[in-house]
Amino acid sequence: MIELSSEDNLRLNVLLANQPQAIRIDESRLEVHGLSARGEARIQLRPTARPEAYVRAVRELISGHILGSPGGYPTYLRRWTRMGQMRDESLAQLLLLGEPEAVVAAVCSPGLTDELARRAWWAMEDAENARRMLGNPAIVQGRMGPILAGYLVDYLPFETETEKMAESVRLILQPGLIDPQHRLDIWRKAARRPAYALGFLQACPDELPDPVPARGDFAALAPHLEPLRQAGNPWAEALWRVLAASGQTWVKTVAQVLAKPSSQDLVLTTLDTLAANFAALRPEVGVDLALAPLLAEAEAYVSPTGADVALAACLSRVPGLRDELVTLRLLSGLGYGVLRPVLRDTTASGSLLRRKLEPVLGPLLQRLETLQGKPGPGRT
Repeated sequence: MIELSSEDNLRLNVLLANQPQAIRIDESRLEVHGLSARGEARIQLRPTARPEAYVRAVRELISGHILGSPGGYPTYLRRWTRMGQMRDESLAQLLLLGEPEAVVAAVCSPGLTDELARRAWWAMEDAENARRMLGNPAIVQGRMGPILAGYLVDYLPFETETEKMAESVRLILQPGLIDPQHRLDIWRKAARRPAYALGFLQACPDELPDPVPARGDFAALAPHLEPLRQAGNPWAEALWRVLAASGQTWVKTVAQVLAKPSSQDLVLTTLDTLAANFAALRPEVGVDLALAPLLAEAEAYVSPTGADVALAACLSRVPGLRDELVTLRLLSGLGYGVLRPVLRDTTASGSLLRRKLEPVLGPLLQRLETLQGKPGPGRT
């Protein structure tokens, strides 16, 4: 068993006796940092054995003091987090262990407070941790929300994974986190980075920047749809949303994202976003159809004599919008099922990915043009 030098043992025990708020261990520099109400303390370790083994002994000393047993980590941590038994009062202890995994466990907890978020961020500044914490309403509404959002804004140019780009944008667009100028700057960059645009689609589908006009026939159709909307008809509500200015801006942005996708994850997340946006039109779950059968199902479903009373009422008011209603039903069922036939056993990306996706994205883009009032399937 490795013993710590007497100097390190003393300094670590003094650090722990002073009730730190968080502890961070820098293995590369062999330093232990402690955060307290008075500021930061730093201990430069003097190893008496191999650095890796010595740092492990330091962690055991800390764990023994905090948890009452040098074997408390990771045994305690695994029990608390992986069995769903994390207690809110244990979160502060996790931030004292000097373990990155313990910090991650704390930031993932729904019981994290704004103060504990501050300590966790000091212990481990990391984009993934920032995203985790901004998924917690208590953190978004606290002092740490704008700090974490600012970090993600600065980190966006260095993010390499498209799904993480979209997730970061979605999170920082929550109300009160960034100023209008930063929001506009990110939107302008979305013209070259579809993942940014996807983040906007997820965060604020009805409040996208640079709105385009409502569809040309919206004013004439609105009086037919309004009574149904007031009665809670989901089909009339969905039509109203896509025909209005905000909806046309949304359709245009979706088309831009799908026109030149850079990764499979981006495409799948976009399809999932589309389905979620029209989930009220498809209460059944577990849809996993390829595009052709999904379209056939939508064509058969949109019928004035069908079982969906709300749909029949909407169709009777605006019979000329049957193609649009078919498109909405189609979009509500999108998912990996439409991609499976063309993406099975492939890791394609970029231009090769777009060629493989053409049999799926081509028809979907035509359907989006239908929502924009352009000639599409079944229409001349």
